[in-house]
Amino acid sequence: MNHGIQHDEDEDVLVEDDTHIGDVAQLIVYNDDHNTFDWVIQCFMEVCKHTQEQSEQLSLLVHFKGKATVKTGPLPVVKPMKDALVDRGLSAVIESLSE
Repeated sequence: MNHGIQHDEDEDVLVEDDTHIGDVAQLIVYNDDHNTFDWVIQCFMEVCKHTQEQSEQLSLLVHFKGKATVKTGPLPVVKPMKDALVDRGLSAVIESLSE
């Protein structure tokens, strides 16, 4: 019985993620030696619309892990964010999620 409930929840998530396009992409930012924490945090808040706390946590992940996925969504939504982060001097790429 629980399987049916989980299945419905999974369908809801898939419908939400696939609203514009079937391909789901992730925006990955890599660590570098020239951008400050404050600048990266500001970029995440302005470009990705993350909260201050989310942006701070993501900047720490980027710094200590070397990279972090900062946004996941349909390619038409994620690509302009990647372009905006690159324009601001961050090292950002898009990778498709295989499902």
